[in-house]
Amino acid sequence: MNKNIFRRKPLMTLAIVILIAGRLAFVVFDSKASASAAGAQPAPNFTRQGERITIPEHSPLRQRLAVQTVAALDAAHALELPAQVEADPARTVNIVPPVAGKVLELKVGLGDRVRKGQLLLVMTSGDFAQASAELQKTRDALQLAKRALERQRGVQQAGAGAAKDLEQAESAYVQAQAEFASADTRLKSLSASGASAADRSGQRLNLVAPNLGSITELAVSAGQSANDTNAVLMTIANLENVWITANVPENMLSSIKKGQAASISLPAYPGERFQGKVSFVSDVLQADTRRALVRISVPNADGRFKPNMFANVSFAVAQATAPAVPPSALLMNNENTTVFVEVAPWTFVRRAIETGSQEDGSVRIQSGLQVGERVVTKGGVLLND
Repeated sequence: MNKNIFRRKPLMTLAIVILIAGRLAFVVFDSKASASAAGAQPAPNFTRQGERITIPEHSPLRQRLAVQTVAALDAAHALELPAQVEADPARTVNIVPPVAGKVLELKVGLGDRVRKGQLLLVMTSGDFAQASAELQKTRDALQLAKRALERQRGVQQAGAGAAKDLEQAESAYVQAQAEFASADTRLKSLSASGASAADRSGQRLNLVAPNLGSITELAVSAGQSANDTNAVLMTIANLENVWITANVPENMLSSIKKGQAASISLPAYPGERFQGKVSFVSDVLQADTRRALVRISVPNADGRFKPNMFANVSFAVAQATAPAVPPSALLMNNENTTVFVEVAPWTFVRRAIETGSQEDGSVRIQSGLQVGERVVTKGGVLLND
């Protein structure tokens, strides 16, 4: 048994030596592999040579960048400006008292629609009573002068009258006619409806609507004195046609012409657009805002446009053809607007540009780019340092 043990010892020793040697070889190989892995560098996303940035073939940036050809844009630029609805001044009338007096009856209210000739209010006035009395006096004098002239003509025809008496009667009749006409004109100027049967007594002065429209302002009530003949009692505006008035800055005024088409939108009617044409461009700028008033006349038979409503007016301004890129292509670099331009396949250079207006999802380029060049439109920020 001991002999067997001694025979096995060399074999066991050999096995142990082989095991240790294999272990050492594995450790040495693993150390070399680790050292090799530690010394390897990852592939860069892009390389830079001066101003040129190149994307290597296997760079993940090639999947994240989008490159697009610069297109030409010739669409008209939409110039949009704030505005408001106004009554047409040519269709607006201020009602003032023709004489000093007191309002006896008020026949209309604020917002009422009135027709031409409709009674608005009734006044009493000492001046109107005097004018009525003067008219009656001159009417009676005219009738008396007419009868005296007819009698004198009869006497003259009978051969019993003197020529100077006939001439005097004719002169008196002409003077009476002139005085009556003056008194009648005076009374009619005090009442738009003329001297009615009630007016002749001098007790009531009727003011009527001179045209069709709506009462947009009311500053009088029954029982109120109206002693200032320049004070507006009420305002009547015909709103069948209204103005949309826009305030145009002086640097944009050259783009607006009389007769130019305009598109109108109102917050009161979202999603709707109305069309009109420029009917008036002010020759004078407003001193406080340095803006000119531009008015667009629009029909308003249904009364949807109400004075003092807010609105927006869009004018189509023709522009020359220019390069255009999506807004996503624009990058800020310090204080400059830039884009990355492809100068060779997957090679780009940063270039400063000047931008213009934006419409239809594109930005006009005033300088720095040409139609047909290719620019990065997506992921350009990944190329920044």
